[in-house]
Amino acid sequence: MDFNGSDTLPGPRTEDQLPHTAEAAVKIVIVGGFGVGKTTMVGSVSEIRPLTTEETMTQAGIGVDDNFGSDSKTATTVAMDFGRISITEQLVLYLFGTPGQERFWFLWNGLFEGALGAVVLIDTRRLEVSFDVIGRLEERGVPFVVAVNSFPDAPRYPLAELRTALDLGEEIPIVECDVRRRASSRDVLMTLMTFLHSLATAGALR
Repeated sequence: MDFNGSDTLPGPRTEDQLPHTAEAAVKIVIVGGFGVGKTTMVGSVSEIRPLTTEETMTQAGIGVDDNFGSDSKTATTVAMDFGRISITEQLVLYLFGTPGQERFWFLWNGLFEGALGAVVLIDTRRLEVSFDVIGRLEERGVPFVVAVNSFPDAPRYPLAELRTALDLGEEIPIVECDVRRRASSRDVLMTLMTFLHSLATAGALR
C-alpha cells in the first residue's frame, strides 16, 4: 500500500468525531446476563459506529454457558461493546457494554473503573441471572437503574413485583424498554442521568 498516493487509510467519519461543543464526558456501563440485549442497546443508541467484540459461539460453551432463553443467539460478547451518545451539546456519554457470559465477568472490574453509573438490563424469562449482577454493582457502590427489556415471549410483571423480587430499594428506578429502538434506549439513559443528578444534589454520589 502506498501511503503517499491515493490508496491511503481513511480518516474518521464526520459523525464519529467528538462534537466541538462537548464540555463533559461520563462513563456509563451497561450490564446484565447473557442475551439480555446489551450489545443491541449500545448499537441502537450510539451516534458513532459501535465497537463490538462478538465471537461465534461454539460447542466448547455447551455445559459451561447458560444459554436458556437465548437459544437463537450465535455470537457472544467476549470483551466489551463501546458506543457514544450526546445527551446535550455539552454532555457526552461513553457507553461500555459488559460481556454476559459468567466466565467473562472477571473483565467487569476494569470496565467499572471510572464509571459514574450503570444500566442493569433484565430479561424476565431469566430473572435469577440478575441477582449476581446487581450484587456486584452494590458491592462496588456503583449507582444503577434497572431496565426491563421487552422480549416478545417474556412474561410481563408489574414493576412493583419486580422490585420486590430483585430486592431493590424504592429509590432505584425501574423502567421498561425495547433496546432495539433508539428512543427507548435513550430514555433509559436519561432515567439514569436524572437519577445520578438526584444523588449528586443530595450529596450521595461519590
